[in-house]
Amino acid sequence: MAAAWAAAAVFHVGENRKEKTSLLKTFTSRDEIVAFISAKIKSAENDPLIVKLIGSFRATVKTFAEAAIVFAAKALDYSTTNIQVEGVDEADIVKTDGRLIYAASSNGLISIVEAYPPEGMRVLSKISIDGQVIGLFIGEDRLIALVEEAVKITAPSESEREAIIAPLPTYFPWRTSVRVFDVSMPEKPVSVGEVTLEGRYVSSRMIDNYVYVVLTYLIPVWTENLTVLPKWAVNEGWREISPPNIYYSDSIEAPSSYTLIAAIDILDVKRSTVKSVLTGYASRIYMSRSNLYVTFPVLDRSLGGWGRTEVYRIAVNGLDIECKAKGEIQGEVLNQFSMDEHNGYFRAATTTFLYEPSSGTKMESNLYILNADNLEVVGKIEGLAPGERIYAARFMGDRCYLVTFKKVDPLFTIDVSDPSNPRVLGALKIPGYSDYLHPYDEDYLVGIGKEAVPAEEGDFAWYQGLKISLFNVSNVESPEEVAKIVIGDRGTDSPVLFDHHALLFDRGRSLLVIPILEAKIFEEDYPGEKPPWAYGRPIFQGAYVFHVSPKDGIKLIGRISHMENSGVDPMYEVKRALYINETLYTVSDGKIKANNLADLSAVSEVSLW
Repeated sequence: MAAAWAAAAVFHVGENRKEKTSLLKTFTSRDEIVAFISAKIKSAENDPLIVKLIGSFRATVKTFAEAAIVFAAKALDYSTTNIQVEGVDEADIVKTDGRLIYAASSNGLISIVEAYPPEGMRVLSKISIDGQVIGLFIGEDRLIALVEEAVKITAPSESEREAIIAPLPTYFPWRTSVRVFDVSMPEKPVSVGEVTLEGRYVSSRMIDNYVYVVLTYLIPVWTENLTVLPKWAVNEGWREISPPNIYYSDSIEAPSSYTLIAAIDILDVKRSTVKSVLTGYASRIYMSRSNLYVTFPVLDRSLGGWGRTEVYRIAVNGLDIECKAKGEIQGEVLNQFSMDEHNGYFRAATTTFLYEPSSGTKMESNLYILNADNLEVVGKIEGLAPGERIYAARFMGDRCYLVTFKKVDPLFTIDVSDPSNPRVLGALKIPGYSDYLHPYDEDYLVGIGKEAVPAEEGDFAWYQGLKISLFNVSNVESPEEVAKIVIGDRGTDSPVLFDHHALLFDRGRSLLVIPILEAKIFEEDYPGEKPPWAYGRPIFQGAYVFHVSPKDGIKLIGRISHMENSGVDPMYEVKRALYINETLYTVSDGKIKANNLADLSAVSEVSLW
């Protein structure tokens, strides 16, 4: 966790300031940008804390770059991508419109499959993509593919090069493109436009006919007088982001990155717009229908490392993008579910990592409520669950649910109905932890994570198989785990634990489908008593289909696998599941299978290779 956290770090050093955060401005010219960055670099080059952390970050970026080089008519009822905010779609590798399935494979192919009716399922067409397909959107007879690739750049000669903070990586890490296809005739998809941006992909959303993409562009500082501005292109017509479209704050001490926010009209990409913020390395985003919140970990001198988070609120309306406010909170934001906008307030849950030379890293968690207009903190809870970090979070109206973990799993229920006075109402301590929380309804919550066995020595626990829990939170002061099921032994895993898009849930059908790699510990591998740290061997990969309800608990209905032989073949690892009417579809890189939802009997399958 610490390594991932450091890799997402920002080079803004946060003081314990009492004055209000500096107002955001925009630049008027390229010369002004050059002068601003050069002055900040000069003032930072003798700061050992900045030099040390920036050097390690740039090394991480180089590692990322090197690694990248290697690499119509609708049915009556169908499932959609598991998203956080209604009306704000999220990119995923599989999409459906109720008749067609669009599936992106790791080999760079996008397959368009006529999936309904299932008996006649067939591949209509394939699109070959250069680069890695991050995700897809669909809408208005458009297929939008987000593609990422590494690009080699030409650096100045050694005589021209003067490294001020740290050496520049040989390769510019990432270039991200948004490719739009007309799929009104799915048998013959037609490319209708492309927007390409220099920068590493952070996240994206789609609202109505507009796709919003957030990227980070590392500033290649070679000499004092050379500042490279981010470039972007519409249909290969390249241009630099103009200085008036770049926001900044005087409070930043060592600017290292531009965060790019692009708004793309899927019906006419030529109308696209791009804005930027000169800051550090973008970490997480949350988006409502009117605001995009981007977070940046920052340095805190009192902690000697990464200890705070900057939050920027960016108002969005179609192609209009405007950076409106900036705020700061203590700690690190885990993921998008640690953030939320509700009734004019922005809420965020964080974990603070405090380094103490005598005892090492000390952790504690916090909850902050900010006025969404100016991002000033109006209410908070700090110092929650000392020694533990947040593993999962979920905001649901006037309630917040947090899972922290080190040896046992406390599920905290928090009242956030009064923004100025959030209160912990209850806590449930059970073995294991949840990595992801999903609302069943107002009174029940599904948790997906790992079972755990407390270590006999030491303040930690050994995680075991995959655990699915059903929590009754109707009595917020005394939450209960009313049902649970554990799949496999230590080594069992699921993409749901790190990517919520892999989850299929439908309350009306009491349906829960999760791709799982099940591992089992065999007696011959560990004769005698099985040690809690023992890993099992993979025995099965596929979709596990569950019936979940408060009345019946959690019941395994059956399993669907794509494996054609014994063992686990990555090509046939089930990654996603969806339903259309009464048919369940499971998707791997190699195939799509259709099974009857009533009894999971096979209906048909189609190869994607």
